[in-house]
Amino acid sequence: MYEKDGIIFRKMDFKDINGVVKIESRSFSLPWSTAMFNEELNNPIAFYIVAVIEQEIVGYAGMWLIIDEAHITNIAVDPKHRRRNIASTMVRLLIEKAREMNLKAMTLEVRTGNFEAIELYKRFGFKTEGLRKGYYREDGEDALIMWLLLES
Repeated sequence: MYEKDGIIFRKMDFKDINGVVKIESRSFSLPWSTAMFNEELNNPIAFYIVAVIEQEIVGYAGMWLIIDEAHITNIAVDPKHRRRNIASTMVRLLIEKAREMNLKAMTLEVRTGNFEAIELYKRFGFKTEGLRKGYYREDGEDALIMWLLLES
């Protein structure tokens, strides 16, 4: 657990899923379902965290731990709590967790038009290494493939 500016960051639990699904539906045009998050919390290679303010889930982030790499699956912050460095803190915490586990690299896909997220990832050292054409099925938008090497 980690606390910063009155926001508690901790590992996600099943009791958090309803709050996470609310944020998911406010943040994405094709949101993950409650069942999908239940599966993720039962997935032995998945690791998810939440950001909490006064018992309310205000953000979440997750990654899969695959052999010696981490794949960030999703990051979202409730629209009314954005611009408070919640996403930045969650990215930093995922990177710290990956380093604790001695993973070699992290990867993610991000919409080519999501300039704020791209800039966030760049601030942490992620570099664009590829493009997935038509990756997002609901609108056919391309995705950048970004990587961060964790080894010194």
